[in-house]
Amino acid sequence: MALIKRAQCATLRKPTALAILVSALGMIAPAFAELTSLSDNDLSEVDGAGIGLVFEDFVFSHEHDPSEDKVFRINGIKDSSGSDVQVNVSQIYVARAGSNYGANLEGVNLGRLTNPYEIDLVDGNDIGLSNKTVLEFAAPTKVDAALGYDCLDPSAAAGSGTCSSRPASVGFENGERPDLGIELEINALGQNTTNLNVHAKSAVFDGSYLRLWGDDDRMAGAFQLNFYTPELEISTCDKQNEACGSSIKMRDFQLELALGQTFQPLYFGVDEVSGGLTLEIAKITHEYVNNISASGLSDGSAGGDEAYAFFEDYYTNPEYRSNIYVGELEIGGTSLGSAKIEGMQIQYLDVKLRDLAP
Repeated sequence: MALIKRAQCATLRKPTALAILVSALGMIAPAFAELTSLSDNDLSEVDGAGIGLVFEDFVFSHEHDPSEDKVFRINGIKDSSGSDVQVNVSQIYVARAGSNYGANLEGVNLGRLTNPYEIDLVDGNDIGLSNKTVLEFAAPTKVDAALGYDCLDPSAAAGSGTCSSRPASVGFENGERPDLGIELEINALGQNTTNLNVHAKSAVFDGSYLRLWGDDDRMAGAFQLNFYTPELEISTCDKQNEACGSSIKMRDFQLELALGQTFQPLYFGVDEVSGGLTLEIAKITHEYVNNISASGLSDGSAGGDEAYAFFEDYYTNPEYRSNIYVGELEIGGTSLGSAKIEGMQIQYLDVKLRDLAP
């Protein structure tokens, strides 16, 4: 059962105490919320600037247990021989940090009125897209390090980092960093049951966003995914627990993935032949490419100087680059030390999803 104890919604410029029940979760499982009505004064504050979403004391959990009439199953998957593969979702949960792999479910806050999750229409002129309107879905923003919290430390104090989401600690009982998890039971004909579990502790998504806009007859976008957790675990145990031996643990895990920018968008489409989803980041065809001087340096001309400034920003701006950090990688109880991929820039991408079923 999914439980939303309280959900609040506010305009971005002037937060108001409008509470909403998110119907999307209701399609998965029953949901309940305390609703707060809008007064005339509240309505007068709504200016169309966008919507801020805040969930207080939020818990979501669903499991597969036919004995209690709880069925959560993924169908339509086949193996290489064409036989059906049944995937039961043993559990999926979102709860307060410290849930012990979803065993202890307590409420967590997601966002807050001063820094909510946002759905907004952005003026493209403000982000480098002339005369475009951009639809943006955004997590809480990052803040100055003097005001924020360390993104990984579950007991971080104010002034320790750039994340605005507060950990569950004294003064913030619920915290704003959820435990997340999903446990799958995979059954294929003639094979033993296989389990796959993924758990993240005290997760933070601050600074993430998805921006969408129209580019001629194509849907274009820019995607920034920030994901921070003190521990990300992937295992194949039949029942998750801290003593699981067949597990991969990534401690102090940081993912900062940048796909597409305003001048080199991520395009979404459908392949005309297979009907599958396509994702593409095309090579740069900007007019600045034709203005690069033979030396590659600023040559004093208007076009050459602009081209030099453009590419200097393109290759040095950290917002266009992706990073992956793992403070400690542990496999089956054996530590393999730290690992990182830093400053990766995706300049060309062509992904086509196809149906492999016979």
